[in-house]
Amino acid sequence: MTPNNNQPVLYSDEQQNRGKVARAFAPVTNGFRLVRKHTNLTIWIVVAMIVGIIVGKFAPDFAVQIKPMGDVFVRLIGNVVGPLIFSTLVVGIAGHGSDMARVGRLAFKSIVYFEIITTFALIIGLLAVNIAKPGLGFVGQSIQEPTDLPSKTITWITEMESIVPQAFFMAMADHTAVLAIVFCAAMFSVAIMKADEESKRVMIAFNSSLSLIMFKVVELIMNYAPIGIGCAIAATVGKYGLGVLVVTGKLVGTLYATLIIFVLIVLLPVLLIARIPLVQFARAVGPPFLMAFATASSESALPKAMENMVAFGCPPEIVAFVIPTGYSFNLDGSTLYLALASMFCAQVAGVTKSVGEQIVMMLTLMLSSKGVAAVPRASFIVLIATLGNANIPLYPLSLIMGVDAFMDMARTSINVLGNMTACCVVAKWEGAFRNEEWQARQNGELVDSPAMQEVDVEQFSQIQHHGNNHMGGLHAEKASIHSTSSAVETHSGSGAQQRHHNGDQIV
Repeated sequence: MTPNNNQPVLYSDEQQNRGKVARAFAPVTNGFRLVRKHTNLTIWIVVAMIVGIIVGKFAPDFAVQIKPMGDVFVRLIGNVVGPLIFSTLVVGIAGHGSDMARVGRLAFKSIVYFEIITTFALIIGLLAVNIAKPGLGFVGQSIQEPTDLPSKTITWITEMESIVPQAFFMAMADHTAVLAIVFCAAMFSVAIMKADEESKRVMIAFNSSLSLIMFKVVELIMNYAPIGIGCAIAATVGKYGLGVLVVTGKLVGTLYATLIIFVLIVLLPVLLIARIPLVQFARAVGPPFLMAFATASSESALPKAMENMVAFGCPPEIVAFVIPTGYSFNLDGSTLYLALASMFCAQVAGVTKSVGEQIVMMLTLMLSSKGVAAVPRASFIVLIATLGNANIPLYPLSLIMGVDAFMDMARTSINVLGNMTACCVVAKWEGAFRNEEWQARQNGELVDSPAMQEVDVEQFSQIQHHGNNHMGGLHAEKASIHSTSSAVETHSGSGAQQRHHNGDQIV
């Protein structure tokens, strides 16, 4: 029974005591709410990494045992990679009708940018290792031959073969086969453009909604990101220990310093020349960069990198093409690492290489390091092949293997940073960065809705039913699907407005 508003409400002693406790703890409760609301995902990841390092240092056995919790995060992300890349790329390509010239232009500009930047990475890595000479301190020491080297060889034939999957669903299941997913999406998009208008509209609408849902799944997984990342870095420190850095500290320090120099003298000027807003770019890059660093996995950061780049102002079709292909052709951190590691091995073995011989080694690396992201321990495979061609002994690899986990964290995070930079530069080059549609979304002039919401369920069922009998007999009035090619962009733009998830506000 509702009490009379004119009469005072009487509370029991227990209720009054609970009220006093609630009022006493109100500042603390409100404080936690403020922290959760205004602390973004980047800060939570940094805190998790610090805690992970402490746990790995002082409780190594426990840290190794919680490694599966970090693996779970990588697996969760892996489940999203295939559908996200495929659906977004299909909408981006097929949604532009028969404008294949634009797709070709986008591919050409991307490859040109990739080759220029990776060449700079090779040159900087080569200069750094010749100046610092981190391998000279090991000359004459007894070094054990490595026993756990990958035996697979990489050739252009095997690389081209890996692009075409044995089956479509095998490519979708293997989240590391990024190029194979891109290939399937491109073939599917071309087929859609050649289909009748009704089939085209339905398939674009389906992939548009699938892409929208995958972005929502990424947001859900990001709730677990700090826990997974903290456990991953704790396991790495617990297994290898920070003491291993003492022996080869100069090598690791040279790599980290050189990567920082590469960012400052190559990527930063590129962003400035392209007039990319640096502060907002740093906010967009932060979470994917830290994910890649903590997990040493580019794939774990790929969905978040794509989501943030779309929200940052890059069109979805450019994001869906540049970032996945960059994972094979624009590995800035790995390329720099290979240049540094190959000459480090030569210095340890006491093998002197002339400038001409070093240039030949770099050309070999430039050709052999493309398209191998799907191969486990690809950097080591390329490094072994390069050392063999240059007549450099393999035993110095034992020194690298001891600290490779820590170096892998650095080069992987720079790979992610380089690909997100490439995405912005290509979008700017295309004149599509923060275009009118993106600006309209920021002003609240566009409504966030998936393309499929304009398709009545009954009408869609009729389309499917008639399509099974006679696809050509469909009539246009049975479905009203409009603005499908921009559905992912609509989602991503308004997502930038509403991005209060974990406080990860980019714009």
